Formats: sequence, structure tokens, C-alpha cells
Amino acid sequence: MEQVIGFLNQLKENNNREWFEEHRAEYLQAKNTFDTFAQNLIEGISAFDPTISNLTLKDCTYRIYRDTRFAKDKTPYKTHMGVYIAPYGKKSGYAGYYFHIEAKESNYIGGHILTTGSYRPPKELLKSIREEVMLNGEEFLDTITKAEGFHLEQHNTLSRIPYGFPQDSPYSQYFKLKDFFVTKEIDNNFLNSPNLLSNTIAEFKKTTAFKDLLNKAIQYAYENGI
Repeated sequence: MEQVIGFLNQLKENNNREWFEEHRAEYLQAKNTFDTFAQNLIEGISAFDPTISNLTLKDCTYRIYRDTRFAKDKTPYKTHMGVYIAPYGKKSGYAGYYFHIEAKESNYIGGHILTTGSYRPPKELLKSIREEVMLNGEEFLDTITKAEGFHLEQHNTLSRIPYGFPQDSPYSQYFKLKDFFVTKEIDNNFLNSPNLLSNTIAEFKKTTAFKDLLNKAIQYAYENGI
């Protein structure tokens, strides 16, 4: 993955179309390296999680070109790469596994991460997830414990407990969450290890119970006509 990180670092310092076209061959090499890893990661995760079987690269990866139509930042290219492996693909609304790397000091996320869960789910799905936590809070906390080395992100929250959820619940702090995902920060040593693929698969395997609990709630919402 060193080659990919190196290209992203260069792109951050030269984020314009002229430079990109001059270095398109390097981009294609980096893309091929990342895509090969992503394909192997999909297959590796599907070995222990059948809910994401039969996914393709297109189902899980993203274009490097930015949509700048409504953005203040008009730089044309993303300086990160990611693969989101979720049931039925990245646009399904289901919780999944996300592998992310970015250029040094790009500040998109702030570093390289492994994360599992649901980011900014629609309000109907979010309500169903909160209800799942309300009804099965002990199981919810147990799935976080099983995700050893990961932490539950709690930065994006409401200021108050939402209407319809009990104020005195032992899980009340989680009702305010607007995202539900667990994260593990990784560094270049992790990314450049010859065991990157197997290490990543092993880390994500710890988070499967968490993902499954969220998707039980999401499936319930879908089945009840959101």
C-alpha cells in the first residue's frame, strides 16, 4: 500500500488536472493496487460474513473524481481511497465495513481507519437503530466489547435525547447518536505490513456482531415500509 499512499501524498500537493494527466500512469498503478486489495478484502470478509457475498468492486469502491458543483473546495480529485463492504453494496443503506486511507494532512477524516457501522443513516433507519439499542442495550454494548481495539464514535450527537425515548434509560446517551459506527485508527506500519490483508480481515471480523445488530434494525425498518 506504500505506492498508493505515495501517490495520494503527491496528489494532495498537486491537485489539478494538468498534473493528474501527466501522472495518469502512476494513478492507474495505484488504483490497480488498491482495487486488487479491495477485491481480496471483499472475498476475505465474505468467508465469515455471507451477507456480503457476491459483491463486486463497483458495488464497494468510489471514483477519485470529486463533485465540485456545490462545493467551496474546487480541487478536482479526492486525496483518499476507500472501500465500503455492505450487504447489497455501498448505496444500500445497510451497515458495513469501511477501509480508508488518505494523504498526509489531507484532513478528510484525519488519518487511515478501519470502521464498521452506519454513517449518517436516514432518519427512519436511525430511529430503528435507536429503538434496537433501547430494547437490547446490553447486547449492543456487548457487540462493542467484542470489537476489541475499536471504539464507538460519539462525536456527532443531538443535544437532547430525541422525543419518544426514555430519559432515564441506562442507554440514553446512545439515543442521541446520529451515527452508529466503531473505529480503529491505523498507521503506515499497519498499511505497509506484508500481512495487511489478513490483519485487516481479522480486525473486521471482530466487528461483525456490531454490524449484524445494526442491520437487524435496518432490515426491520425496510420491511415496515420506510
